[in-house]
Amino acid sequence: MLPIMNIAGTTLRWALRDRLLHALLGVSLLVLLLVPLFSTFSMRQVQELSITLSLSSLSFTLLVLSILLGASSVWRDVERRYTVAVLTLPVSRASYLLGKFVGVALIILICSLLLSLVSFPVIVLSAAQYPSEIPIHWGNLILAVGANCLKYILLATIALFFSCIGTSFFLPFFAAISIYLAGSASQDVFEYISGEFGRTVSPAGKLLAKGAYYLLPNFSAFDLQVQAIYGLPVPTGGLVYTLLYFLVYTATVLVLAVWVFSRRELP
Repeated sequence: MLPIMNIAGTTLRWALRDRLLHALLGVSLLVLLLVPLFSTFSMRQVQELSITLSLSSLSFTLLVLSILLGASSVWRDVERRYTVAVLTLPVSRASYLLGKFVGVALIILICSLLLSLVSFPVIVLSAAQYPSEIPIHWGNLILAVGANCLKYILLATIALFFSCIGTSFFLPFFAAISIYLAGSASQDVFEYISGEFGRTVSPAGKLLAKGAYYLLPNFSAFDLQVQAIYGLPVPTGGLVYTLLYFLVYTATVLVLAVWVFSRRELP
């Protein structure tokens, strides 16, 4: 356990000194501070628009952050031969990789908390300009931020898996983007082929689409933005299912990543 935490701490310190991370967070904070101004463009739904813009800004920041961290954490160490130096110590490859995962997950969690601490007062300020008939449901808003955090930790895990396979930065980077796009649309495609319009799809196409649906991560399960904006009830069963889905899928990807990385020849 100690080697995992040491690697996680090293990953966290490296990220906190990364200028690209500083620039990304700086731009995100600037966008959040401009939310009250942008929200006034909607005279009837200022509060709703401010929540939408805040969650969208947080989501986009975590998206870029998770892909960059997941795709570069192992690749950068291999390129700098830091991995070889670490693995000469009494540290297994599994501990090294799990430490990287914990470090990346902590960075995503910290950034989520930081952006939430800025966005919540911004939403209050925006809502005070033109009060809405719908009160701000802070519980739903916190759940939406937490679900976003889990979604992008899962995406970072997938990028980390591909970084254990590829020898360059481009494979995990573009593979993570492709899986994110496909996983975000998989639920809509599945509902389409399962409904009335799916009758026009060939059986082979249905089988292929359903196989991709069960194989790809279902990122739409983590989308609680509508519930946060309009205060709609969030089913407890759905939250439990989403949490279990996150744990099982992330654990599976981590096991595969450890298995691949343990058999990889390092330069």
